[in-house]
Amino acid sequence: MTKPAEQPGYAAAMQELEEILAEIEEEQVDVDVLAVKVERAAELIRICRERISATRLEVERVVDGLTGDSAEEERKEST
Repeated sequence: MTKPAEQPGYAAAMQELEEILAEIEEEQVDVDVLAVKVERAAELIRICRERISATRLEVERVVDGLTGDSAEEERKEST
């Protein structure tokens, strides 16, 4: 497994996944390296899922912060 600092970004991981898929679909992958390609694809999928999950949590945090700010402003205005 690669270290987080060595992991590609989401776009790069998706690009590499597309390249691996194209190679497999076009039967360009030698049988001897097929397992390596599939293992790499699984790692890239894991990286993408982690990035999506982290981004979702960050967006929720920001939205919650905005909602909290709006509720606090409404309380101040009503007092």
